[in-house]
Amino acid sequence: MKILGIESSCDETAAAVVENGITILSNQVASQLEIHARYGGIVPEVASRQHILSIVSVIKQALAEAKVTWGNLDGIAVTNGPGLAGSLLVGVNTAKAIALAHNLPLTGVNHLEGHIYANWLVESAPKPAFPLVCLIVSGGHSDLVLMKGHGDYTLLGQTRDDAAGEAFDKAARILGLGYPGGPAIQRASESGAATLELPHAWLKGTNDFSFSGIKTALLRLEEGGKITSKPNAAASFQEAVVEVLVTKTIAAAKEHKVKQILLAGGVAANGRLRQRLVADSPLPVLIPPLKLCTDNAAMIASCGYFRLLAGKTDGLDLDVLPGLRLA
Repeated sequence: MKILGIESSCDETAAAVVENGITILSNQVASQLEIHARYGGIVPEVASRQHILSIVSVIKQALAEAKVTWGNLDGIAVTNGPGLAGSLLVGVNTAKAIALAHNLPLTGVNHLEGHIYANWLVESAPKPAFPLVCLIVSGGHSDLVLMKGHGDYTLLGQTRDDAAGEAFDKAARILGLGYPGGPAIQRASESGAATLELPHAWLKGTNDFSFSGIKTALLRLEEGGKITSKPNAAASFQEAVVEVLVTKTIAAAKEHKVKQILLAGGVAANGRLRQRLVADSPLPVLIPPLKLCTDNAAMIASCGYFRLLAGKTDGLDLDVLPGLRLA
């Protein structure tokens, strides 16, 4: 089965064709990074207008790269939440039009679920084995999910305030390192050392996360003139966030006696997080390549394949759900 995936939940206009949920035939992404960088963050109205300008050409490029026509496709998968309402509408309405015009089955995909399925696209690696625990970390989410089978999710823990990616963005802004914050913090930390003592919110007895305290602590140090090295401050902040993420993920995996750990989401591109999780985990760890950590449509098409295989289709009344939850 060849599935066309469409992703437009935030500021990336993406389309991809994936075969049987595991083989990428094409994966096209039109980034808006330079457009939003001048504002220091995503401007929703600008994002949705840019999606309108880009989506048709991106889909055509994906079909051409995959060397397929509409008649070769077996279904359409599209992100319908969570995300920015205006951005989601562009992708969902485009997918519905294609499904109607070419009489193809349509399925809506949760963006977070899509990030998990990026792990099914890792080449030269065994496919994920159930049960498993997945840490989903991005600009808007920090979730620990127990997955017992396709479509079977239990939310074990989540952030109570700032998500990990959001915390990195705010820390980078405090230190004047630029946008986006995650890559900026990682670059700065490479020439620094974790010399600052920053708080860790362990929230004992839960699998939840909290990163607002560490962000505030960094701000107070900056305001007090106590940060003499930005690289050291970046390294200290990164290490504190990574330590909590890794420790809680491994503890949850042990508690639920799973077979392996998955990492997913934009923050999964962080080199220190990838390194620490693999080094510290007693269980096998699967992590997507960097190009599949950030928003893309291949992960949506992969997830869509398994949804369609299970008979989960949507009609032309499929709507966007900006606050859609995974479990």
